[in-house]
Amino acid sequence: MLGRLLDKNSDRYLARWIVFVFDAIVVFLTYVLAYVTRHNFTWPVLPEALSPGKVVLVCLAAISGFLISRSYTGIIRHTSLRDGYNILKAVTIAAGVLLFVGLIAGPESAFYIPRSVVLIQFLLSLFVLIGSRMGVKVLYQTALSSQMPQKKTKVLIYGAGASGMITKNTLYQDTTREYEILGFIDDNPYKIGKTIEGVMVYSFNKIFVNEYIHKLKPDQLIISIQSNLSTKRKKEIVEAALARNVEIKIVPPVENWIHGELSTKQIKHVKIENLLERDPIVLDNVNISREISGKRILVTGAAGSIGSEIARQLLHYSPREIVLLDQAESALYDLEQQIKTEHPMLIEKAKFVIADVANKERMHRVFDAFSPQIVFHAAAYKHVPLMEDNPYEAVSVNVSGTKVVADLSCAYGIDKFVMVSTDKAVNPTNVMGATKRTAEIYTQSLTCKKNCKTNFVITRFGNVLGSNGSVIPLFRKQIEKGGPITITHKDITRYFMTIPEACNLVLEAGAMAKGGEIFVFDMGESVKIYDLARKMVKLSGLRLGKDIEIVEVGLRPGEKLYEELLAVQENTKPTHHPKILVAEVPRYSYKETSSLVANLERSLDSSDNLEIVKNLKAIVPEFISNNSIFASLDLKMIAND
Repeated sequence: MLGRLLDKNSDRYLARWIVFVFDAIVVFLTYVLAYVTRHNFTWPVLPEALSPGKVVLVCLAAISGFLISRSYTGIIRHTSLRDGYNILKAVTIAAGVLLFVGLIAGPESAFYIPRSVVLIQFLLSLFVLIGSRMGVKVLYQTALSSQMPQKKTKVLIYGAGASGMITKNTLYQDTTREYEILGFIDDNPYKIGKTIEGVMVYSFNKIFVNEYIHKLKPDQLIISIQSNLSTKRKKEIVEAALARNVEIKIVPPVENWIHGELSTKQIKHVKIENLLERDPIVLDNVNISREISGKRILVTGAAGSIGSEIARQLLHYSPREIVLLDQAESALYDLEQQIKTEHPMLIEKAKFVIADVANKERMHRVFDAFSPQIVFHAAAYKHVPLMEDNPYEAVSVNVSGTKVVADLSCAYGIDKFVMVSTDKAVNPTNVMGATKRTAEIYTQSLTCKKNCKTNFVITRFGNVLGSNGSVIPLFRKQIEKGGPITITHKDITRYFMTIPEACNLVLEAGAMAKGGEIFVFDMGESVKIYDLARKMVKLSGLRLGKDIEIVEVGLRPGEKLYEELLAVQENTKPTHHPKILVAEVPRYSYKETSSLVANLERSLDSSDNLEIVKNLKAIVPEFISNNSIFASLDLKMIAND
């Protein structure tokens, strides 16, 4: 009944004046008790204690302390360490006033209160004021918890520091769910084996290596460390918990807390991206700044996942002007609004242009109007199945579009042209990968063209986490809908990299390039897509096979089981950056390449897909179609040989 009453009136709080009066009464009563205690409970001393001068002094001292510390403003049921500190501050001020007046007035004064009485009163009032508040808090939480019929959620908190303590208190204050804190986990050896506010601190090894977790049987592990937790360590923690079917959550950074306070709604599930991240890349910012500062930059495909991140990063290196070009009107508008909001001081440097890179006349006017000095070419079609069905568009944008921008860069004497490529260009099995490899070949061949002073650079990397159309957003949507999660093949693997990481390396590679290089990025270990889906299910708190299913639907046209960053005949050389390598690839003459690309572009006039792909295969002989209607062309080539 008490619980229901409290729950019904949960939005009502004691008025400040009531708390103020209560605290004043407590101070007065503890003063009387202190006086009697000091005189061995000889009650005849009461008249002396209650003399008007002393009573007025005690009351004024207490009021001064309360007003200065504002200890009466806290909500009793949510009493915290800060409230305890304010009470300590209040009674300290009051005791200080009493001692000071007694020292000035002297023992014979009507205002003199013995120092021993002041000390006893200080301790008694501190105990009663804090104790009463904590008592109300405990009673309130106990009464509310009695209204919660559901099973307690057993929690381990990783991090026994300030953030961990705040997380613990936040869980205890949650009125919608009851939590039982089983313990803290911490890497600090000086904390392990000790208790903090009655909660034991364990080591990681004791919980996960020695399998003490089977005794505790936690439902959740909440990571609550604000600093000094490396990406590698975070992955170890999450992987260990997932292996034991423990739900994983993470406390957001302090700067994301609402009004500086944490709530249970802000404690979110760990995202799969956290398991695929690597330690932050160390950039040569001086070299990049020297390359970009004061220059006019053109970014094609600027509204896409990679292009927009390149644009945001470039703005921080003080370019003279940055032209952001894309044919996607809405996406480019969104980018403009984002930059206006997040970087209002930099928006004046950005120019937003709607254009199709394959439109030579339009691009000529863009180069003529803005005279860029460096070009980052990120415009491309990238979806394998769609491009397999639409080779005309794949060649038009990925090949002809690249050719238009690269030729204009050469004609206008652009300092550097940086092309964003993909691992699908290596030994391609689909139209998209073949068009990107063709664009690589043509771009590289321009380094051999006479009177072309532009340095042409190619950057090649794998799948990007969270990019438009990538597998992780797809899986997330399928999980939200209750499944099933669809994968093409149980053994399929992919390389992954975060968008900022990929764009960091593009800028770094562009800055270090001398011309003609194909830079390959260290993508780490390839990831099995089935394992990725399985982990996403666990991170969502669901059970595979019970709450949701993973369904294998078969490889799509042109899709590989695994991607490569290098072809068989390619080797690499190191650079000064450990994550960037230079691929040593076969070079093609500009004359030969230009002729082959011209034949490919002429085939677009016929709109015959087989003819278009046949010309692609002539440029990229290692292009062997997989699970595609274009595989018939490979059979004819073998028969002719």
